[in-house]
Amino acid sequence: MTHPQATIAALRERFGEAVENVSEFRGEVTVEVRRPALVEVLRFLKETPALGFTFLADLTASDDWPVEPRFSVVYQLRELTQPANLRLKVHVPGDDPVLPTVTGVHLNANWQERELWDMFGIKITGHPDLRRILMPQDWQGHPLRKDYPLGYEEVEFTFNFDEIEQKKPYAKE
Repeated sequence: MTHPQATIAALRERFGEAVENVSEFRGEVTVEVRRPALVEVLRFLKETPALGFTFLADLTASDDWPVEPRFSVVYQLRELTQPANLRLKVHVPGDDPVLPTVTGVHLNANWQERELWDMFGIKITGHPDLRRILMPQDWQGHPLRKDYPLGYEEVEFTFNFDEIEQKKPYAKE
């Protein structure tokens, strides 16, 4: 049994219905879990010696608006001794964009959770310092949401290619 197969079997045995779906694409395994079980699943993956997913490599989200659940939050985990990767995905509805903090399990989730709040508006309950990290503190809205209004700027210059083509100062006659 491979390490990813053993991990999936251990997760299904321990968490049962909290494991919603498992998929594999090009050798990358994705496990979808329910929101209430998130912290315990991450703790189990980190603290079980046979699994050893001790490193949270990345934490990000995607907005699938107008589809519900709107957000997919992805935790990219690494097991450093074998090495192995595991993607943990949690779906978050748009009318209740809230997740519990995982900084008690992975300390480096701190800034990444702040980025989720800042860019997507996903509130992280229990976070030690939930405030904007990329946008100014007085910024309105969350720029990576698909329903965020696009703010176009007027072009400050124009360039007339037709005029250049007519003059052709570099052309030989």
